[in-house]
Amino acid sequence: MEGTGNIDKMTTLSQVMTRLAQRGIHREFRMNENGEVKLDNSEKSYLAKELTIIKTYRFEGASNPDDSAVLYLVKGSDGNLGIIIDSYGAESNHPKEFDNYLREVPILESDEFDFD
Repeated sequence: MEGTGNIDKMTTLSQVMTRLAQRGIHREFRMNENGEVKLDNSEKSYLAKELTIIKTYRFEGASNPDDSAVLYLVKGSDGNLGIIIDSYGAESNHPKEFDNYLREVPILESDEFDFD
């Protein structure tokens, strides 16, 4: 796994998700069929400017480039923390509208979620 600026000892998506869950972060930001981004189907919709990516974790497939993924740790302007998981490379697991939305989310990387 490649972090931004450092190499963490955890190498799998599930290991990082487990560590985040231990810190109470287990909810996922998702785009619904109406193009609204919500935290695990909550009622509040988030505009891209209301979210900040505070940590990015990248995972490379050892034998297959299609196994590559990125996990974004995201904080809402209301203080809610959640994750976004996306495959990258030739195919994304989100609609094009979501990819465009994600490009508009500000990035403010924090070392608070570096795992040793």
